[in-house]
Amino acid sequence: MFGKKKPEKSIKESVRIVEDDAGMMDMPYLLLTILLVVIGLIMLFSASFARAYHETGNSASNFLSQSVFAAGGIGVMFVFSRFPYDWYRKFALTILGGALLLLALVPLIGVSSNGAQRWLSLGFTQFQPSEVAKFAVIISFAAIMSAHPKEMKTMKYGFAPYMIILGVIAGLLMLEPHMSATIIILLLGFILMAAGGTNWKFLVGLAVVGVVVVAIYLLTMGYTADRITAWLNPESDPLDDGLQILQSQYAIGSGGLLGLGFGKSRQKYLYLPEEHNDYIFAIVCEELGFIGAVGILLLFALLIIRGFWIAMHARDRFSMLTATGLTTLLAVQVILNVAVVTNLLPATGISLPFFSSGGTALIMQLAESGIVLNISRSITQSPPRAKKGRAKA
Repeated sequence: MFGKKKPEKSIKESVRIVEDDAGMMDMPYLLLTILLVVIGLIMLFSASFARAYHETGNSASNFLSQSVFAAGGIGVMFVFSRFPYDWYRKFALTILGGALLLLALVPLIGVSSNGAQRWLSLGFTQFQPSEVAKFAVIISFAAIMSAHPKEMKTMKYGFAPYMIILGVIAGLLMLEPHMSATIIILLLGFILMAAGGTNWKFLVGLAVVGVVVVAIYLLTMGYTADRITAWLNPESDPLDDGLQILQSQYAIGSGGLLGLGFGKSRQKYLYLPEEHNDYIFAIVCEELGFIGAVGILLLFALLIIRGFWIAMHARDRFSMLTATGLTTLLAVQVILNVAVVTNLLPATGISLPFFSSGGTALIMQLAESGIVLNISRSITQSPPRAKKGRAKA
């Protein structure tokens, strides 16, 4: 399905080849990633201070837990930056199958919270299989597209496989329900198909299907309709559905130009729900002000631009599409999170990468950054070495 089979190499041999021949990883991308993780940890400590003390008696509990995951995630990022990206193409279907299996397990044995069943428990922590599904979409799409570059205008290779993948994943996510992940994955699929060369007529069809799916969901899920009402008129229910939006706006507004100062947020004292998670950007605005918030968004913008630069200079179609997909995923999540926090969009439960609380999500994000860094190595790859024993000229 993905093209002609190439001679297999062992993982050890592939890694050795990468270590011998690959160039340096992209330092701007690496430094921006680490800088955002560090700033994210600092802001998480401030945002979670009051709630952590209220719930555990230790004001630094969330910060310490996230720091452990961040340290592990940076280690994972460096491992993935050394691991040959071509192996993801070989195991694309396996990764996709694993993601579908995890999504199918959620309705059966998943953990519920706030009316949604989206998590699987690992005992010591929980994770959302939707995060794995996002990665699986990127890898499977890139693998199919790179195997059939000249057939992307056809129904068989330019449309049908992706619609099947997106349809199955969207259906499983609806069972949880998980509207935000559904929207992200549909957007991700659409952008990857556009980048891969799918016929524009098929893209229009996908857009129509996506709008219909979202409309049906909004009409059939009562709690989603309440979120729309709260978005349009939060003052109508300031103590329930409109509470989070209003408190977020209070935090952003009180920050002004320069902010109240680090650690001096008022809304984090149990006024703003999810202040250390989905709404952490509101605390950023309150404490660092407009200038600080714009500075952080500028760092995200630079990271996203650098990610697309790496994709544009990738040495093959698969790595180009993979880097494009991973960078697009980061961009979409940042844009949607900020839009929700500032009430440009209804609340959807999308976290801010590198900032929001969630250890396994942070590790996943850093692993994906490691893959982009690995792809960047091929841009500066050294010329192939002469085989041993070959006569010198």
